[in-house]
Amino acid sequence: MKLVTLTREGELRLGVKAADGILDVKEALRSVRGFAADAPTDPMAAIRAGDAGIAALAQLLEACPASADAPYWVAEDRVEWGPCVPAPGKIICVGVNYRAHAAEMNLTPPETPVLFGKFANALNAHLRPVRGTHLTDQLDYEAELCVVIGRRASGVRESEALDYVFGYCCANDISARDLQNRTSQWLLGKTGDGFCPIGPYLVTADEVGDPQRLAIRSIVNGEVRQQADTGDMIFGCAELIAYISRYFTLEPGDIILTGTPSGVAMGLPGTPYLRAGDTVTVEIERLGALTNGIA
Repeated sequence: MKLVTLTREGELRLGVKAADGILDVKEALRSVRGFAADAPTDPMAAIRAGDAGIAALAQLLEACPASADAPYWVAEDRVEWGPCVPAPGKIICVGVNYRAHAAEMNLTPPETPVLFGKFANALNAHLRPVRGTHLTDQLDYEAELCVVIGRRASGVRESEALDYVFGYCCANDISARDLQNRTSQWLLGKTGDGFCPIGPYLVTADEVGDPQRLAIRSIVNGEVRQQADTGDMIFGCAELIAYISRYFTLEPGDIILTGTPSGVAMGLPGTPYLRAGDTVTVEIERLGALTNGIA
């Protein structure tokens, strides 16, 4: 199932992508007679509800016939998007986690995962602008697979780690390289306002399958800059969850940005950093395409 966050009537609502558009769950529950209101109506509640919530949403979809006049259907090209995970408790990022990216940076592949974080102010959504050119002239893109935790995870084994995943989405780890490298701590260059676009969809784990077999790429102004496969990760998703949960507890709704492939602007000839007016798209197989303009 593909879940989305809709901005409607001044609030963030849960939506479900279907062939006929995006179902506004709250409006559907209000409009469809005789349907028990046990389906989650906001994205965080859906994550916490897990399989039971997904089952209720599937039943609601069946009860909502396709109709252009139905108030609960929203055409996808008219959606005002919110971050597909609008209130993660933690935004955990992994640095230098693709072999080819380590090579382009002339770095030795790390022996253990390199972890850092972003704050909630960095969250951004599909088709929303990224405003960073006033802070830096070294604004960079990083296409990343984002893991969304669905169950409390503490000290989990790698063999069981993917059982704790609710789903996956596209992410762009926007980075101000000069600020990132000003000190040994990367935070300043990573958590600017809007520096963490995620979406457009949160795709449940059952639809994704093996997260280490997904094509991933970034496109800047129509030019493919990054093109790889998640199998090039140094530390796979399961290993990352096991490693992180060994040291602190992961909660439902926490997100993990799992690193970026080679082809970032900092590693390319001429360092073609982002400029105002540019457009960046992150595409990941089975997850869709996340697009943001640069302001």
